[in-house]
Amino acid sequence: MLHYKASVIDKCKVATEYNLPSDERVDLATRYTEPVIIQRSKEIDQLFSPDSEGNTPKTVILSGDSGRGKSFMLQKIMLDWASGELYSENFDVVFLLKCEELKCAVWMMNLFGLLSWSCSLTSDQISQILELTPRKVLILIDGIDEFSFDPHIQISLPTNPLQKALPMDTLRRLLNGLILPESFLLVTTRSAADTELNLLKGPQRFTEIMGFSERGVQEYFQKFFQDEQLFSKTYESLKANESLLTACSVPLLCWMVCFCLKKHLTDDDRVMRELKTTTSIYVLFVSTLLEHHGHSQSVLTMLRSLGQRAEEGMKKQHVFLDEQCVAKTDLDPATSVFLYKDSLKRKNRQVPVFKFMHFSFQEFFTGLFYIILDENESWGKVRELLRSLKSKGIINRLSPERISNPVPSVMMFLCGLLNEKASSSLFEMIKWTVPQIIKLKTDLLESVLTMRRQHGCELFALRCLYELQDEMFVRRALGDWVSMNLSKVSLRSTDCWVLLYCLQCCPHIRYLHLMYCDLTAEKLKILQPALCMCETLRSVYLHGETLWMEN
Repeated sequence: MLHYKASVIDKCKVATEYNLPSDERVDLATRYTEPVIIQRSKEIDQLFSPDSEGNTPKTVILSGDSGRGKSFMLQKIMLDWASGELYSENFDVVFLLKCEELKCAVWMMNLFGLLSWSCSLTSDQISQILELTPRKVLILIDGIDEFSFDPHIQISLPTNPLQKALPMDTLRRLLNGLILPESFLLVTTRSAADTELNLLKGPQRFTEIMGFSERGVQEYFQKFFQDEQLFSKTYESLKANESLLTACSVPLLCWMVCFCLKKHLTDDDRVMRELKTTTSIYVLFVSTLLEHHGHSQSVLTMLRSLGQRAEEGMKKQHVFLDEQCVAKTDLDPATSVFLYKDSLKRKNRQVPVFKFMHFSFQEFFTGLFYIILDENESWGKVRELLRSLKSKGIINRLSPERISNPVPSVMMFLCGLLNEKASSSLFEMIKWTVPQIIKLKTDLLESVLTMRRQHGCELFALRCLYELQDEMFVRRALGDWVSMNLSKVSLRSTDCWVLLYCLQCCPHIRYLHLMYCDLTAEKLKILQPALCMCETLRSVYLHGETLWMEN
């Protein structure tokens, strides 16, 4: 077990910020900032604590939007357990299974093979551990939404842990307690509404990772820049842009902003002012990397190659690219800072693979790919994307919890890239113009008009319009919309900036429904300038108190 703990520490101690230069590789414990976790538990060490009635959950579900820090949290749990700082009395052994890796395993394996596949222990060693202390085993499962389990299909699953099955079926047996029922599970997902969660054994505890609090953002900046004077300068600049400060509650975006500021220290005020949307942060980050790191190919050729690989991966729902796949597009991964080299276990050997620095970059480069193709190709790709939104029924079942679906995310990036001011730094670098920009905006506008008529989809439509940052198009899209119903839709602070922008662009919206939207005093403060414009505001509740009634 000591050997296993040592291997965990060695594997988890470094927060590898992808394949950026070595000075960007930092100690995880030094950089890690605690995110906010809401609902029953508010600290990592309390996730498995008994509730008020003395019941201890067997399964903890940790949901959160993309980039909120779920995977980093699991890495930190592994590190702290192996270092004796967390759960050492609760669990004798902790395993980490990454579903994005398990999807690539197509051979049969039993429970012991499944657990040994991602760690340094052998199947025999794991069998002995589970036999001795099955009640002191914690299994971390990252990204359960990567798998698709249909609860309506009844499958006869074996209860013998020695019996081999496909990884998905072995995992399913583990999740619903058919095998190793005494163990504890911590499962992450991008959607708390996933049908997969119905398969999990109980008792269960639902928690949600919200990202950083404002204090957490400040702490992260302080840890990132280290120098007190530099920290004060950059953080004061950040606070001047309230919407960007809110965006930095997403740990991934916070890191990207810090990285860009570090490279633009002499002009950080200008950088801060220009960052309004999620897409603008990605554009600046990509432009900054291209500017500060050498590459053997022309930038346009490299971006098109990255986009082609990103799109193919999206269609196949794969995040890993093998060497042969990368070579087909003449992409040089050795000089591309947007891909980092990893390895996957195939049977008894490690196979080199590549992946984007984060799944959201796969979505971003897919959207960028559609923009930087020749006009006819670009037009065809966008039309295909919009058709898939309709034909697959994504629009009809879209909800804020479901926007982790890659197609809508690509659409949001597309809208952001059509904001000429936001994308100018990147397009100027590759000397690219978008001749069909009006046609693309018009098509996107029609799709947004379709979406906004579906309850539960209004917020996604507003997010797309916010990324576009074109007041004329926003007015056209919401031209006949005199009421807005967001009741029972959980609003993030970032969503409140989206809503504020759209309401200010369209002052004719008079009826606003915000019942049960998880609003807080801070969120209402963001919305206040627009709330005064509404003739009728349905009741807004905060912690059981009515803050506003119908005007």
